[in-house]
Amino acid sequence: MAQLHTLFDLQEIVGNTSFHVMSWRKTNAFLVFKRLRQMTISSIEKWRNLILLVTAEILIFSLWFSGSAILPQMTEEWQLSGADQAWMTMSVQVGFVIGAFLSALLNLPDRIPASRLIVASAWGGAVANAGIAFLDYAPTLALLLRFCTGMGLAGTYPPGMKLAATWCKEDRGLGIGLLVGGIVLGSSIPHLLNALPLLGSDGMPPWRTVLLVISAFAALGALVVGTGVYGGPFLTGVAPFNWRFAGRVLTHKPTRLANFGYLGHMWELYGMWTWVPFFLIISYGAAGWSTASARLAGFAAVAAGAFGSLVAGLLADRFGRSRVTVASLMLSGTCTLCAGIFFSSPGLLTVLCLLWGFTVVADSAQFSAAVSELTDPRYVGTALTVQTTLGFLLTLFSIRIIPPLVEIIGWEWVFVVLAPGPVFGIWSMLKLRLMPEATRMASGNR
Repeated sequence: MAQLHTLFDLQEIVGNTSFHVMSWRKTNAFLVFKRLRQMTISSIEKWRNLILLVTAEILIFSLWFSGSAILPQMTEEWQLSGADQAWMTMSVQVGFVIGAFLSALLNLPDRIPASRLIVASAWGGAVANAGIAFLDYAPTLALLLRFCTGMGLAGTYPPGMKLAATWCKEDRGLGIGLLVGGIVLGSSIPHLLNALPLLGSDGMPPWRTVLLVISAFAALGALVVGTGVYGGPFLTGVAPFNWRFAGRVLTHKPTRLANFGYLGHMWELYGMWTWVPFFLIISYGAAGWSTASARLAGFAAVAAGAFGSLVAGLLADRFGRSRVTVASLMLSGTCTLCAGIFFSSPGLLTVLCLLWGFTVVADSAQFSAAVSELTDPRYVGTALTVQTTLGFLLTLFSIRIIPPLVEIIGWEWVFVVLAPGPVFGIWSMLKLRLMPEATRMASGNR
């Protein structure tokens, strides 16, 4: 009986153990399933927010070159001088710089929810841009409204990058790259509207119509952000006000070197973006090619940067930010030196400009991603705003220097003046790569 009792106890113990093992397995299977479900939902939320954000920025940043694209029509009607034409773009840069400086000084991107800041700023920019369409020969007032448009854009670009960063960690280069690609694509939209007979015949629509349509795009972009975009799980929280942090971005050496690389990139970028569409028109005209084709080529050269930004984002997360930025700067810098060689061959020039447009933007998002990884995570928004402030301030000179140099050395060689930018950027990123702090970039890939 004792043996049987013991046997019975043993069976009971084994049965209970099996029950607990089965329960443990079921519990863990449930937890794994729950975790996978959460990851799937999180991934869906992440890409839904990123897609909506990129779409909104495409629409909002169509404001940027809306004044530049309509210059031929506006110049014909208002008889604008060469200086007035340059200031139609530069006034936006000045507005952006001042708006970004004030935003950084007040830590607005880190104290106000990014989506709210983007919505308010985009609406302001859209209203200012639309106001120009109701003017009757008022160049000074038009420049003032373009200035206000730039201030509005200053509240959409850095907060947009921060918002993208809140959804990305290991793939932050891709996330910010997608955003910058959207901004590039949006910036090219005015050239597309002028290149195709969408709003008028012969690819030259009424400039007032172009401005109103683009302003409506920006308002729609604000609506998209306001109703469908919110922050992700990274870089969350509201930072305390600290106006001194804006200066600390330049005293921290790794962040300073990343910003130096960005400055070299920006010196080249906006000189290229502003004047290459005109360069193509002149080249096509000299060869007897159609102006409509030249405008389409100008759009394509700018829009190519959207694809460059995406490809560079994928590569930088895997191979490192310093490698990708240096390679991009080398390629785009070579294009600045070679553009004039193909001036008399519009077909070859177009191919070169497409490559130039692809590479000149490819590194842009990676400088911003690097700063977001190297700086104090509480003030990422402020750091990115300081970066863009300095970059766009520098573009005032690279944009303005081109017209007088054209008079001296001609269109064939004028873009050589942009080459020092890539050289300085390469030097900065190679120095950053050698620093121990560089391992904080791209998950250790420098």
